[in-house]
Amino acid sequence: MIDSGALDFRLLNEFQRDFPLCPAPFAELASRLGVAEAKVLQGLEALRREGKVARVGAVFAPKRIGASTLAALAVQPAQLAAVAAAVNRFPEVNHNYEREHRYNLWFVVTAGSEGRLQATLGAIEQLAGLPLLRLPMLQEYHIDLGFALGGAPAATGRGVPVRQPLVPPKALDEQERRLVIALQEGLPLFIRPFAVLASRIGCDEGEVLERIRRWCAEGIIKRFGVIVRHHELGYTANAMLVHDVPDSEVDEVGERLACVDGVNLCYRRPRVLPQWPYNLFCMIHGQARSEVAARIAGLRQRLGLGNYAHEILFSLTRFKQSGARYA
Repeated sequence: MIDSGALDFRLLNEFQRDFPLCPAPFAELASRLGVAEAKVLQGLEALRREGKVARVGAVFAPKRIGASTLAALAVQPAQLAAVAAAVNRFPEVNHNYEREHRYNLWFVVTAGSEGRLQATLGAIEQLAGLPLLRLPMLQEYHIDLGFALGGAPAATGRGVPVRQPLVPPKALDEQERRLVIALQEGLPLFIRPFAVLASRIGCDEGEVLERIRRWCAEGIIKRFGVIVRHHELGYTANAMLVHDVPDSEVDEVGERLACVDGVNLCYRRPRVLPQWPYNLFCMIHGQARSEVAARIAGLRQRLGLGNYAHEILFSLTRFKQSGARYA
């Protein structure tokens, strides 16, 4: 009989992706784990209350629906907490961090349309009374915030990253829009969660499952599974490593950087001269600052990045971390 600690580990580590898309997914998980379905539901609910699980559900690929951007402000330290609190009040802001830099407040803004995104950015800029650094993603090289526990590599599903072309966002019909809204909250932890979603949006359970499967196959949903909160799992250190790479070389360098174990995110964003000269971004997480710093030093040496100007922006304060809100 599996004990509660081992069950928690397996729920967190093995089901961050490839979640069973079937009418009774938690029963399927229970069958794989050799426990009762009620144990799975109770375990996930407890992990959610503890903050280790944000939700069970979909992670949509950037810009495949709606619109999003990374943004930053250079805030006087004495005003940082107040400005961060004001930024947090916008539901379109789903991540908001203090980082070590003159630009010290970094946040992600996601909205259902480009117009709504720009309106939100303008409102934030006006509220803060500071010029906003707008850094939309231009090219994805690797994006995967799955976190393996205990050194087990299975949770990340990491292969050799392939450059993903950015395609226009999918236009959603009314039923699809309602499904996206329902999925923002994650699956309800009930025996037939997809039936619950179907009742909320006014369609059949089979239609919900088929649409989610199709979105997964088309890459609109990047992964579907247990969405963990890395800080609560012990990954308390993270840094944003940025480089200034000539445009003619950035794709090649980005693809090599994306292949490095431990790089969770890697993408190209625009320079904003003269304030921000960097165009290649990657995120590295670890359990200690020294571990992350050593990994950065090692990868820069191994990949021969010493000739490119760079900065390392360690995270200091997590002001907000939630799922993206498209509507």
